[in-house]
Amino acid sequence: MVMTMAEAQSCILLLMMIISFTIVSANNGAFSVKYKYAGLQRSLSDLKAHDDQRQLRILAGVDLPLGGIGRPDILGLYYAKIGIGTPTKDYYVQVDTGSDIMWVNCIQCRECPKTSSLGFDLTLYNINESDTGKLVPCDQEFCYEINGGPLSGCTANMSCPYLEIYGDGSSTAGYFVKDVVQYARVSGDLITTAANGSVIFGCGARQSGDLGSSNEEALDGILGFGKSNSSMISQLAVTGKVKKIFAHCLDGTNGGGIFVIGHVVQPKVNMTPLIPNQPHYNVNMTAVQVGRDFLSLPTDVFEAGDRKGAIIDSGTTLAYLPEMVYKPLIISQQPDLKVHTVRDEYTCFQYSESLDDGFPNVTLHFENSVTLKVYPHEYLFPFEGLWCIGWQNSGMQSRDRRNMTLLGDLVLSNKLVLYDLENQTIGWTEYNCSSSIEVQDERTGTVHLVGSHYINSARSLSVQWAILLLLLLSTLLLILVC
Repeated sequence: MVMTMAEAQSCILLLMMIISFTIVSANNGAFSVKYKYAGLQRSLSDLKAHDDQRQLRILAGVDLPLGGIGRPDILGLYYAKIGIGTPTKDYYVQVDTGSDIMWVNCIQCRECPKTSSLGFDLTLYNINESDTGKLVPCDQEFCYEINGGPLSGCTANMSCPYLEIYGDGSSTAGYFVKDVVQYARVSGDLITTAANGSVIFGCGARQSGDLGSSNEEALDGILGFGKSNSSMISQLAVTGKVKKIFAHCLDGTNGGGIFVIGHVVQPKVNMTPLIPNQPHYNVNMTAVQVGRDFLSLPTDVFEAGDRKGAIIDSGTTLAYLPEMVYKPLIISQQPDLKVHTVRDEYTCFQYSESLDDGFPNVTLHFENSVTLKVYPHEYLFPFEGLWCIGWQNSGMQSRDRRNMTLLGDLVLSNKLVLYDLENQTIGWTEYNCSSSIEVQDERTGTVHLVGSHYINSARSLSVQWAILLLLLLSTLLLILVC
């Protein structure tokens, strides 16, 4: 069949549109963050079990004699892809602001997970396959610092070990190694170039409990972004690679989001000081406002023993408040609602109207007049045809956790959270985490856009294959028709 010039041009234009659509749809970022539960029906027991394990890690003791001051999280809610070694291999690690060391599972590990339901292959680190990998001996300064001095029985010709035991009985153990970590450096608007830095991290040789092979939602390890000198950002900052400033914007609706190291210049963020001498990101909460009314609370309600203030922790799913804050907060909901308890721990109800019209905003107040507003559609979540209240009573957890204030993804999602360790402050602002932010290059002073990402999972890969199949079928149709 012979085509006219106009018909040929139409076919070519249509084919170009299909190809362009496919390329855009299959585009993937270099340093991406993904939310495991995005788009899924989240089980109440899953969320509760995750937070129970998370809180045990925050509050449980750490076996300092054998090394390690981090509290790794079991379930990787938000995770990123990084490269380790020479030649580099990809690892999927949880980005965790609540732990201080980075560790990945190692080739010697027999109890480590071999597969993951998250949709990617797990990789065991093998120091013998990396030209830049080195063991960290017991007489190195890092080993002294992380253990508070020399380890008994650990000599100069031995590898520096670590062991962390958590309140739920799970543990991770191994030894420290030093190798090159690959990451994406911002070099232009929505453009990155490969960069690297040498980092000391844990090589996990033995995992037990929920860190072991029974964990279906397994990751390769943890990327600690805590406050101590052993964290990845602190190690990179010492070498002059980066400033000790980072930010995340976790997209609680679509999954993924933004995680960036550097000076964020847009959006502007109001900051509040971190409480000194605390192991986590603790801030002074001063008041709780429900709608237009402030709760009448004692001045020391947010202080629980040595743990002062509210803990900001992106690894926790819900938000935990002292009992004297939780009760009036629940009572402040619509008085005519018929609420009942689900699984002996969640307050749920039926409601068919607009949540934001029928329930009050909750505003948390902090030092320096910084506020954090939580909307009804954020603190209420659906389950089996009901709406359940995401606020949790920390006084009901255990005596050790009474009066603890722990703010997790319930209040942090859909906000840009900025951690400025240079000035010991933290802040946040409401933001569309599917959009872009502006980050300043410290060396040149130029400002670049950094966009959101979403790591491919098994589900999204299926979508891409479907798009590619559509392209092939469309091309075949064009050939037959044109």
